Amino acid sequence: MKTIKGPALFLAQFADDVAPFNNLKNICEWAKGIGYKGVQIPSWDSRLIDLQKAAESKTYADEIMGTVKEAGLEISELSTHLQGQLVAVHPAYNELFDGFAPKQYHGDLKGKAEWATQQLKYAAKASANMGLTAHATFSGALLWQTVYPWPQRPAGLVETGFAELARRWMPILDEFENHGVDVCYELHPGEDLHDGITFEMFLEHVNNHPRANILYDPSHFVLQCLDYVEFIDFYHDRIRMFHVKDAEFNPTGRQGVYGGYQSWINRAGRFRSLGDGQVDFNAIFSKLSQYDFDGWAVLEWECAIKHPEAGAIEGAKFISEKIIRVTEKAFDDFAATGKDENLNKKILGI
Repeated sequence: MKTIKGPALFLAQFADDVAPFNNLKNICEWAKGIGYKGVQIPSWDSRLIDLQKAAESKTYADEIMGTVKEAGLEISELSTHLQGQLVAVHPAYNELFDGFAPKQYHGDLKGKAEWATQQLKYAAKASANMGLTAHATFSGALLWQTVYPWPQRPAGLVETGFAELARRWMPILDEFENHGVDVCYELHPGEDLHDGITFEMFLEHVNNHPRANILYDPSHFVLQCLDYVEFIDFYHDRIRMFHVKDAEFNPTGRQGVYGGYQSWINRAGRFRSLGDGQVDFNAIFSKLSQYDFDGWAVLEWECAIKHPEAGAIEGAKFISEKIIRVTEKAFDDFAATGKDENLNKKILGI
C-alpha cells in the first residue's frame, strides 16, 4: 500500500486581487503558513500562471515550479475546469458560459470550443514541463438539459451525444497520452460525465483510452444520493485525483435533490467545509489507501456558510489527520511461523 500525499489546496476559490491572494508567491506562502504541502493551480487565472507560456517555455514552467518550491510547497496538479467546460456546450448554455472564455469568443459556440481545445493541449504540455502526471478538468456537456427523461428522449439521442463528446475529446486525450499525463474528469452535475454510469459510457466511446480518468470528489455524489464509498470499489483503477470536499443532503417535505431553484444556502443539498457535512472521510481515506491511491488529497473549499480562510485553516489539519500512514507489515506477524512448503502440505493433508 501507499500513503496518500497532502494536504494540498486548490487555489481557485482563494485567488483575489487582495494580498496575500494576489499572486502565486504570496498565496503559496500563505498556504504553507497554514499547514499545506501542495497547491493545485487553476490555469485560467493569470494572477497565478500563464498557461500557454508554461506550455511553450520550459524556463517559465521551471520558474513557476521554483516559486512554489521556494514557499516550501509542491504543485499537485494544474486545472482546466473552466476550459474543459467549453469543449462541449449546448446552445442553451451559450451565454451562461461566455465568462469562461476571452471576450472575442463570447456568443460563439464553435470559437469557444476551439479555444478550449487548444487550452487543454497547452495544459498537457505545461503539465509535462512541470513533471506532473495528472490534470484536473470538466468534460463539458451536450446532453445535460435532457438529464431528466421528460420530455421523452428521441431514440439514439444519448448515443449521438456521447459519440460527439468523444469525438471532441479524443484529440485532447491523445495529446495528453503524448505527454504522459492523465486527464482526470471531475464527475459533476452540469457535466455529461457526472456519475459512474456516464463515465463508463464515455469510456466506451473513447475506446477505453488510458488517459481518461477520474477526479474523485465525494461531495457531488452526496448531492446525487450515490454510494460514494462503493464508487471507489468500482472505479479505483481510474481514480487519479482526489478533491477533499464535504457536503450535506437534508431533504424536506418541500424540496429534495433538485433544490427548487434555491440559492446554495437554502438548498437541501449544499457544500460544506470539511467536518461540517455528512461525508464519511474515514471510510474514503481507508478505501483509497486500500487500493494504493498515491496521489494528493486536495482541499476544494466550497461552503455556503463558513469563511474561506477559516475553512482552509481547518481543512489543512483535517486532511493531515485523515491521511493514513499505511502499514508495511501485517498486525499478526508476531505469530508467523515462517514459510515451510513441507509443513503447508502436511497441514493440507497432501
